[in-house]
Amino acid sequence: MTPFISEIIGTALLILLGGGVVANVVLSKTIGNNSGWIVITTGWALAVYVAVVVASPHSGAHLNPAVSIGLAVAGKFPWQDVMIYVLAQMLGAMMGAGTVWLVYKNHFKATEDANAKKAVFCTAPAIRNFFSNFMSEVVGTFVLIFSVLYFTDATLAEPETVIGLGSLGALPVALVVWSIGLSLGGTTGYAINPARDLGPRIMHALLPIKNKASNDWSYAWIPVIGPIVGACLAAVLMLALS
Repeated sequence: MTPFISEIIGTALLILLGGGVVANVVLSKTIGNNSGWIVITTGWALAVYVAVVVASPHSGAHLNPAVSIGLAVAGKFPWQDVMIYVLAQMLGAMMGAGTVWLVYKNHFKATEDANAKKAVFCTAPAIRNFFSNFMSEVVGTFVLIFSVLYFTDATLAEPETVIGLGSLGALPVALVVWSIGLSLGGTTGYAINPARDLGPRIMHALLPIKNKASNDWSYAWIPVIGPIVGACLAAVLMLALS
C-alpha cells in the first residue's frame, strides 16, 4: 500500500466512522437518535483509533492537512510531499462522507431538520462569532499537533518511518482527540482538520439530499485556516523548546 492510498483509506475510515456516529445521533429514527455529545466525541475518538491503526504502517497516519503541514514546519516531514498527502486526505474525506450518506440514506429522508442533516457532514458554530470560532479551532488543533510533536520524541523513529499521528500511538492520539472534543468542542464542533470539514462539506453540496441547508461557505474557511494556524503555532513552539 502506497502512502497516497494509505491516506485515502485511513481518512475515509475516519470520516465514515466519525460522520457515522453523528448521523446515528442526530438523524431521525436511528437506534442511537438523541444519544448525546458523549457518544459523538467517543465515536470520533474511536474513529481516529481505527484510522491510525490502518494507515500508520504505510503513511504515518497523517489523516489531516494540519498534521502534514505542522510536521513540515517542524522539519519532520518533507514539504514536497505535503500536497500529495493533502490531496489523498481530501479524497478520502469525500469518500467517507459519501458512504455515510449511503448507509443512512433512509434516515436522511426521514429527517426534517436541515441543519441536523448538514451536521453529519461538517461543523457549525454554537454561537456565531468568527474571531472566537477561529480561535477555538486554532487552540484545539494546537493541542493535537503539540501532542504529536512534543510528547513523542520523533527523533527516535527509524529513518524509514514516516512521522504522523501513528508516532504518538493509536490509543494515545484517540484519547487526545476525545479530550479535545469533550473540553473544547462545544464552541465549533472541533473540526481540527481541514479535510474532515471541507471534503464532507463539498459532498453535502453535491449529494441529492432533500431539503438540505445552506453549505455556509462564508464560515467554511474557519475550520480550514484555523487548524492550519494552530498546527503551525504548535510546530514553532516545539522548535523553540527543542
